Amino acid sequence: MIPWTYRYASRDFGSFLSDAKQRMDLVSDNSAYTAVDAVFQVFRRRLTVEQGLAFACALPSVLCAIFIREWDVTRKPVPFSSREVMSREAQQVRKHHNLTPDNAIEATAWALRRHVDQRDLDRVLEALPLAAREYWHVDVADPAELQQRIF
Repeated sequence: MIPWTYRYASRDFGSFLSDAKQRMDLVSDNSAYTAVDAVFQVFRRRLTVEQGLAFACALPSVLCAIFIREWDVTRKPVPFSSREVMSREAQQVRKHHNLTPDNAIEATAWALRRHVDQRDLDRVLEALPLAAREYWHVDVADPAELQQRIF
């Protein structure tokens, strides 16, 4: 049996990107993709290869591929910073083609939580430093807002 994440990869990714784009108040898929990719790169820079692969395995197939794409696994992880500092870092990725808003990390986390099995994601994040869990934390008034979307 083909896993859901492969069979419906394009549809799942399109839905995720739509959520991220809406939450970031962007108008194009290209802008949303650039922002999400930048958010992933900023997070990835702070993980060991083992930590990063564990995180990637909790993602749907297309997001997993984006997360690991062009990763220089020979680089040593850098320390986590404040969300504001890391947001500025994300805005510097492909800066001539980047409309990444200040809320890109929060918006990507919000969209991600709607498109993953949160138990799997939280299990992986529990094994990472507290700062990694905080990176993907989202405050919402209604927890139903983050319920996994299934199409």
